[in-house]
Amino acid sequence: IKKDLKINSFIGDVRNYDNLKEKIETIEPEIIIHMAAQPLVRLSYEKPVETYGTNVLGLVNLLDIGKASNSLRAILNVTSDKCYENKEWLWGYRESDRLGGHDPYSNSKACAELVTLAFQKSFYNKLKIGLASARAGNVIGGGDWSIDRLIPDFIRAQQSKTSLQIRNPYAVRPWQHVIEPLVGYLILCEKLYAKPNKYNEAWNFGPNDLGLINVENVIIEMQKNSSKDVIVEFNRDDSKHEASLLKLDASKVKNHLNWSGRWNFQQTIKYTAEWYENFYRKKNMYDL
Repeated sequence: IKKDLKINSFIGDVRNYDNLKEKIETIEPEIIIHMAAQPLVRLSYEKPVETYGTNVLGLVNLLDIGKASNSLRAILNVTSDKCYENKEWLWGYRESDRLGGHDPYSNSKACAELVTLAFQKSFYNKLKIGLASARAGNVIGGGDWSIDRLIPDFIRAQQSKTSLQIRNPYAVRPWQHVIEPLVGYLILCEKLYAKPNKYNEAWNFGPNDLGLINVENVIIEMQKNSSKDVIVEFNRDDSKHEASLLKLDASKVKNHLNWSGRWNFQQTIKYTAEWYENFYRKKNMYDL
């Protein structure tokens, strides 16, 4: 372990039970925030086995190992706003609404929620180890290079001087800067650590209705905040189902955790574009 680093990183596969067990026993964590996933909807159609293996069995591995830990006090399992059975309602989903998922990714996250609940009731509540789940809306921000995501696709098109292909310009999502829910996760972990049996529930982390913006307006705002223009082409693809409307009701975290997003949509886009602009100018990203 290099002591000059601010973080120690071990790269592995959550599907590898023995390796995961060895790392957790070595580190002896008090809090685990579980975010390892196959996170892409369209890729889940192409690789459903990998998606379920990582998103469901990877979680089962972690929770089975965690219940034998002497150091552990809290686990937060981060799933997705897509874990709900999406009826494209105009109102936000609450934590008690039905789970579902049309595609393998969304469905795997619903499965992960059920796994979390089962381990809560079967093991963790008795051990007095806090176990909760967090469901966040669409997060954006610097450092995301994933395929088939709007902002990374925009940045790639900008840098390569190619056109940006948009499948559904009118799809509405609850956009928020990645720092917002991360702050919420830390608050929840603090609560879980102190009172494990009080906060061991599911929690939505989403922006207010001002963060509900369609894809086209996200692109327009990114153009305003970028030094290079991007050519946009609309290329609708209905071969793989994607929801047109999805929103969360975040009343619970506001009332019980005193959490809510601080940046509006314009600030969220501004700071996201700023990160990528500075990255390509070779600025010190840690300082930024």
